[in-house]
Amino acid sequence: MVSTDWQRDLRRRGYRLTPQRQLVLEAVDRLEHATPDAILTEVRRTAGGVNISTVYRTLELLEELGLVSHAHLGHGAPTYHLADRHHHIHLMCRDCSELIEVDVAQAGPFIDHLRDAFGFETDMKHFAIFGRCARCTARAAGRSRGTGSGGMEKGPVPGS
Repeated sequence: MVSTDWQRDLRRRGYRLTPQRQLVLEAVDRLEHATPDAILTEVRRTAGGVNISTVYRTLELLEELGLVSHAHLGHGAPTYHLADRHHHIHLMCRDCSELIEVDVAQAGPFIDHLRDAFGFETDMKHFAIFGRCARCTARAAGRSRGTGSGGMEKGPVPGS
């Protein structure tokens, strides 16, 4: 059982699995990529008295202990996920906000190049690449072809 693993992992590091820690870990596990506010909402389904500062403190400790990891997937709050299950890069579409998970192994040559050229060891758990997903790229290309002006709509020139 997963909670037994969490209990063992915490004990090995000199901590115990408190009810709050267990609730936060379970929420992160269920929600996968979740902000602290979403985690709080999930935790409050079981324990209404938990507040946001408890969630933040718990997430901070769990990240220090290597049980959770976070990534910044935009301008908002970081999102958290279980560290042992999610070794991936996040591809984030700027148009529709689709999140695509790509195995870190896909970035192997890039990671190797950074190590070889700069002696730099990457932490890909926090890595997000922003761009446009296939669906939004196709939609933009369709708009572009439809106007004949490289995507610029023709209309009246201001001031004419």
